[in-house]
Amino acid sequence: MKEKNDILFGFHSVYEALKAQKRNFYSILISKHRSSDRAKKIKTIARQRNIKIEMVDPELLDGMTDFSNHQGLAARTSFFPIKKAGEVVSLVQKKQGPCFILIVENIEDPHNLGALIRTALCAGVDYIMIPKDRSALPCSSVSRSSAGAMEHANIFLITNTASILRSLKENGVWISGLDAGGNTLLFDSDLTGNIALVIGGEHKGIRPLVKKECDFLLSIPNKGNINSLNASVAGGIAMYEALRQRT
Repeated sequence: MKEKNDILFGFHSVYEALKAQKRNFYSILISKHRSSDRAKKIKTIARQRNIKIEMVDPELLDGMTDFSNHQGLAARTSFFPIKKAGEVVSLVQKKQGPCFILIVENIEDPHNLGALIRTALCAGVDYIMIPKDRSALPCSSVSRSSAGAMEHANIFLITNTASILRSLKENGVWISGLDAGGNTLLFDSDLTGNIALVIGGEHKGIRPLVKKECDFLLSIPNKGNINSLNASVAGGIAMYEALRQRT
């Protein structure tokens, strides 16, 4: 059976995937008209690892990437490796020191997911958990939106969010959901221990069933006529408040 390929595109996605070494690379495609330092850097790594390099017409890259901004560069790779959510519980049990988990709920926009993943890695998040359904999944467009940061992330797929939250709580993890109606201000919360931060989706936020499993519901104060933030912005504020408290 022929192995299915993912198509990574853009310099940062391809370069960071090469650095992270979580994917198998089958070939790297570079526009015939590209002779930049970035292209040379990719070629050097590819030759060191015996990865096939194809110099192609830019129109081929346009078709492969649905006319996305590929920057004259793409790669045929295996799909990004996603682990099962249950593995996080054993990792929490073994981890030395407090753990920091990000759980996204109904984040459908790949750009928001990519931004959250990049921020999570910068803020010291250990594990990122994504629902199997009703959510964008780690793919080439998310990698592109994260400027390649996704390639370094530890990502786990959830089939039942409420169930995994209960398992985490049984193992000493406090669950904090970010919610506009939360009764605790983010900046008054304690985010220093074992925590899982739940970020709701762009349209409906955190589902009621999941909200019931949260130990705390945290809100971000705001002024003015707009009463809600973009999901990735709100998540970024919360993750960096956690980082501030933990350093």
